[in-house]
Amino acid sequence: MDSLEKKLGYKFNNRKLLEIALTHSSYASEHGKSYEFNNERLEFLGDAFLDAIVGKKVFVIMQEANEGVLSKTRADVVCEKSLADVAKSLNLGDYLRLGKGEENGGGRQKPSIVGDAVEALIGAMIIDGGYERAERIVLDLFSDKIRLAIKGELHKDYKTKLQEKLQDHIKGVCIEYKLVREEGPDHRKEFVTAVLANGEELGRGIGKSKKESEQAAASNALTKGDIACILNE
Repeated sequence: MDSLEKKLGYKFNNRKLLEIALTHSSYASEHGKSYEFNNERLEFLGDAFLDAIVGKKVFVIMQEANEGVLSKTRADVVCEKSLADVAKSLNLGDYLRLGKGEENGGGRQKPSIVGDAVEALIGAMIIDGGYERAERIVLDLFSDKIRLAIKGELHKDYKTKLQEKLQDHIKGVCIEYKLVREEGPDHRKEFVTAVLANGEELGRGIGKSKKESEQAAASNALTKGDIACILNE
């Protein structure tokens, strides 16, 4: 669990809280443990805290937005997909304690399970280190998602859009995403990816995961006007 703490940028004073945050109800049930030994209570706390912190952040930044826009923006940031993305960036599934049924059913990759574990981790950090420290970690983990959600771009699939645009103009086009470099310490690593079509670089992007950097690269390529014409030059 040391590696998980390193990725989080947070070291627990009480390791038991971390263990509970990573314990699914199926595991606790199989081992004859009550609700106190699974992560559901911590998830409850983390869920409420995440809503509040993200809500506060978008409220401060989006000065001209009405309540409906603020609610939609917050919902985009704290939805299951976003939570699962954060879990993936932490390799959180590798650390979970699951019951045999969930283990055999691919529970370590289930968005609902890993997303709930992210919220449980947040809850555990609140109890262990207080609100201020937990807030800093939350904003660090979700900063890119907050930024993209405010721009209305969080869940747009730029890779698919780029592929469709190129295929409309160039038959049999070969699209590749290549990792250019990794930057920063392990707990705050960023990835730089280039997107190429028929061997020609169209754009680059940066993200906290390889997947996110690929989407950023595709988005960057789409901003460069008529990319099909560029390839045909």
